[in-house]
Amino acid sequence: MRFGVFIYDGVEPIDLATYGVLSMARRVEPAISICTIAPTAGVVTLSNGLKVVADHGIRDAPDCAVLIVCGGPGWEAQANNSETLEFIRSRPADTRLASVCTGAMILAASGALDGKKATTKREVVAPEQSPLEVMRQRYPQIETGAASLVECDGVTTGGGVSLCIDTTLHLIERELGARVARETARIIEYSRAWEANRREFPSIVSDA
Repeated sequence: MRFGVFIYDGVEPIDLATYGVLSMARRVEPAISICTIAPTAGVVTLSNGLKVVADHGIRDAPDCAVLIVCGGPGWEAQANNSETLEFIRSRPADTRLASVCTGAMILAASGALDGKKATTKREVVAPEQSPLEVMRQRYPQIETGAASLVECDGVTTGGGVSLCIDTTLHLIERELGARVARETARIIEYSRAWEANRREFPSIVSDA
């Protein structure tokens, strides 16, 4: 099963914990494969200068069972990038779209969240505006809410920053079963944090 992680200039490096969780999950379920996709293949400069190399650009990206869109300060540029938005819109119908942090703002701009429930990052440093509030203002057709993650009509949106770990574990559980997710949480030493987050900041799951 292939997971695609969509990155771009200005992604927050902590959002790459998404890739890290999947990497550890491969020790439990070797059938997992992971690739990175960017607007253009090659070097991508993340927020504050970290450079990573994207495996694919959007024009040669393989089909993925799950496509996870990362967040970070660069989301505004991608939300206005017609090629990125078309890439998201053109994914096969059986691709599960997901986002972590402000990656949800890119999904919102693509129309993928229209008529759905969704969430995104809440906490910011003043005088920044909360992305959750920005989503509420810009996209009134989306039912926004504060949650660790929201799953609605085939799309999963995760909350802010470190909740990318919880969102990735949730996707692993959904696609590969509870055993794989629980064992992944154990080997990354996150079981207690995952349980605490699910108890104290519940998810919203509307999918059947």
